[in-house]
Amino acid sequence: MDTALLLSAGAILLLMVASGFFSGSETALTAASRPRMHRLEGQGDSRAKAVNLLWQNKERMIGAILLGNNLVNIMASALATSVFISLVGEAGVVYATFVMTALILIFSEVTPKTLALYHADRLALVVAKPMHLIVQVLSPVVQLVQWIVTLTLRAVGAGPNPESDAERWEEELRGAIELHQGEDDEEVRHEREMMRSILDLADVEVSDIMVHRRNVLTINVEEDLSKLLELFTNSPYTRLPLWRDTPENIVGVLHVKALFRAVQLAAGDISSLDVMSIAAKPWFIPDSTDLLAQLQAFRTRKEHMAIVVDEYGEMLGIVTLEDILEEIVGDISDETDVGVEGVDVLQDGTAIVAGTVTIRDLNRRCDWRLPDDEASTVAGLVLHEARRIPDVGQTFSFLDFRFEILGRQRNQITLLKVTPLSDDEKVAEASSS
Repeated sequence: MDTALLLSAGAILLLMVASGFFSGSETALTAASRPRMHRLEGQGDSRAKAVNLLWQNKERMIGAILLGNNLVNIMASALATSVFISLVGEAGVVYATFVMTALILIFSEVTPKTLALYHADRLALVVAKPMHLIVQVLSPVVQLVQWIVTLTLRAVGAGPNPESDAERWEEELRGAIELHQGEDDEEVRHEREMMRSILDLADVEVSDIMVHRRNVLTINVEEDLSKLLELFTNSPYTRLPLWRDTPENIVGVLHVKALFRAVQLAAGDISSLDVMSIAAKPWFIPDSTDLLAQLQAFRTRKEHMAIVVDEYGEMLGIVTLEDILEEIVGDISDETDVGVEGVDVLQDGTAIVAGTVTIRDLNRRCDWRLPDDEASTVAGLVLHEARRIPDVGQTFSFLDFRFEILGRQRNQITLLKVTPLSDDEKVAEASSS
């Protein structure tokens, strides 16, 4: 009798160890870093490769873990019930229930899972190969269970959604970017902003970052060549659009190198020089083109400038390769750039902002989260929210910010003062609305 009890106790102990293995493996394999596992596999680590293989069919992995865990837990509980009944009679069922619940909870669930959370990557590499073998052994039963579960979920309209998985991974990546920390706060903030901008490239249209046509320097193709040379000499730009008849009728793009090369070849006799013969054909793109597609198009065509047009073919502005790069890394200035009025951040966190500054640039400069869905510039955002053209001195509070109009030219807001609301002001604003 004593031998039988010892054997049963030993079997229960082994089953609890197996339960702890399954519980810890589940936590380690689900909490391990995917980027690190892929990097280790690329370095030739066979254990990391096993982890990635398990992730490729995570439903089967989870099914095998749950099947094995439930199997050993139920078997351990059944043996414990038999042991307690032989010791104390029918009341042994109650004793076995309480004792096994405590033992399994502490030693087979909480302890191994907590350990796996602390050392997820390391334990994932340790358990990957044994778990891969277990998944293969239990595969027939797991597939049957998966088939039943899939039918049940589809019957209630809750089947798998691959698009949701893609969105979830992107949200996890964005969350990891927000958690990025470092000693230099300004440098880390800039790094976070660059990573956010890369993820946003496919969601931002060229119309949001283009230079509006009223701010584009263009040249009449009929202009006297000497005047044209003077314009190029005094201009900080290397490419200028050419128009004929009306400024919106762009017929070419002239590069300063092509112009000076042609002047040099003409040996000073520029009277017969045809500007259109050395100008490149204009490249027109719709204003709805996203930045990721446009960046790829710039690389494919090996061009640096495109003319942005609306649905009617009217010119809206221009976008350059530098504009897209600045969207990622921030402002890129050189000795020829023209200083423009933009954002002046005061010590109290208030910003004096030109109306033409884009919301994305303001967010990047001040680390704010103003929405840019309805408007691309700060002035446009105020017009959208106020639903009218405000006067100088008027103040508006919305989106947890206060906007004070400092300057206006005709119907255009030229200068604003933007102040983040304090917590008390946010509460007061919410209660009043």
